[in-house]
Amino acid sequence: MSRTALLIIDVQVALMDGAWRADEVLANIAALLARARAAGAPVVFLQHNHRSFKPMMQGEPGWAIHPRVAPRPGDLIIEKTASDGFLDTSLQQDLDRLGVTALVVTGAQTEFCVDATCRAALSRSFDVLLVADAHTTGDAIIPAETIIRHHNHALATLAHPQRSIAVMTSAEALFA
Repeated sequence: MSRTALLIIDVQVALMDGAWRADEVLANIAALLARARAAGAPVVFLQHNHRSFKPMMQGEPGWAIHPRVAPRPGDLIIEKTASDGFLDTSLQQDLDRLGVTALVVTGAQTEFCVDATCRAALSRSFDVLLVADAHTTGDAIIPAETIIRHHNHALATLAHPQRSIAVMTSAEALFA
């Protein structure tokens, strides 16, 4: 039997400030959050503790999870220090304890934490659904819009012998 969790990666004040289409992404994540809660699906927040970028250091105002998608009692919050949400965290153990086999992935910093965590989840045999309109980043070497479009394509076409990462919109995402 499959159990799906909503994974919200690093949707923190400092990362959403100036992110591409932040309002739209926050609205899409909030809608997914409401649907996940209504379906009784586990909700897991990853919260990045940056070691050198002051706005993202633990306890700073920018470190807080964005209030538009704030956790509620019963939601799981896992702090991390690496892009890969599984590295040196309890994420795998917590998902196993909850019986989760599939992840609906949303979040911030598409090319870093969203990408690394999607790839790690796939390698750990999770079914992964990346929500195309519910992850974001800021402009970097290339524009944020291009980064997001590229990752929606690249992650959906990764080579893996048994699994793939599905990519669909927030309106299409379901919780089992």
